[in-house]
Amino acid sequence: MVAAKPSPAAPATSGWQPMLRNAWLRRGLLACLLWPLSRVYSVLVRLRMGLYRLGVLPVQRLPVPVVVVGNVLVGGTGKTPVVMAMVAHLQGRGWQVGVISRGYGRQTAGCLEVSSASKARDVGDEPALIHHRAQVPVFVAENRVDAGRALLNQYPHTNLLVSDDGLQHLRLARDVEIGVFDDRGVGNGWLLPAGPLREPWPRALDLTLHTGQRPAFAGFQGRRQLASYALRADGGRVPLTDLCGQPVVALAAIAQPEVFFAMLRAQGLTLEYVIALPDHFDFSSTERFEYQGYPLLCTEKDAVKLWPLNTAALAVPLEFTLPRSFWNALDARLPSRPDTTSPATP
Repeated sequence: MVAAKPSPAAPATSGWQPMLRNAWLRRGLLACLLWPLSRVYSVLVRLRMGLYRLGVLPVQRLPVPVVVVGNVLVGGTGKTPVVMAMVAHLQGRGWQVGVISRGYGRQTAGCLEVSSASKARDVGDEPALIHHRAQVPVFVAENRVDAGRALLNQYPHTNLLVSDDGLQHLRLARDVEIGVFDDRGVGNGWLLPAGPLREPWPRALDLTLHTGQRPAFAGFQGRRQLASYALRADGGRVPLTDLCGQPVVALAAIAQPEVFFAMLRAQGLTLEYVIALPDHFDFSSTERFEYQGYPLLCTEKDAVKLWPLNTAALAVPLEFTLPRSFWNALDARLPSRPDTTSPATP
């Protein structure tokens, strides 16, 4: 397909999603209309939390430390780059790390191992990206306990698990809880659907991490920026400076695509067209994305789904750095020395 501008087959982000995200930032008319439903949701959430607290619903502990990295808010807050940075740090400290996830957006069910041959639609785009970048065992399952047990059975020398998302997955016992927030803070402070909160706030967290530029409350602040290069499907690198001075097409199927577009512009790139798609968009449901004469730039999360359809797409990695004080606080909450003497037994 030859296209000088975005194809009609590439739908823009549906209109109600931006409207709802805007409504969640303040207690305006739409949020107030939805507020009675949020009270019902609140009762259900608190009831569920109470059942776990009382032991009516069982909490299951795995034989290795578990670190949960998750969101209190709906929508992306930069959690996956945090997970990948955390895996690298923990490996540097001597831990044998595995990652478990629900695999949001996948078209399969049950417990699956993520491999280099896995398709994103089968395991989820974020687990596929984590496995590709971190090169550690990754398992997905609706029940994170099942994912953890399967990973430990297959890789028994794993001695620490990181759960990508899962703050609300109370069935899984955890040793450290990390909540990730962006510049929205907690929005209007209301629960779904009147606000963006998945659970009542404030709530206890071991560590609070902000990925934006304007933290709304106390916590550690990370720094995210685009790499100075783009990745080809074959692993080669293209300096972004080589793309300056020519029009490019930018595509993002993430929670806040406009942030990615702004970062590209800040690198001096000329975005002739931008394509904002819903988070976790399934590219296999559309025709090929090709723009003759226009380099196509996307996020790494999009690339794991795009490259099977268009090997010419260029993925621009997001680099995330965290302050030493955050790593010190994390290390202080884990055993001082990884247990490498015996395999874990689920």
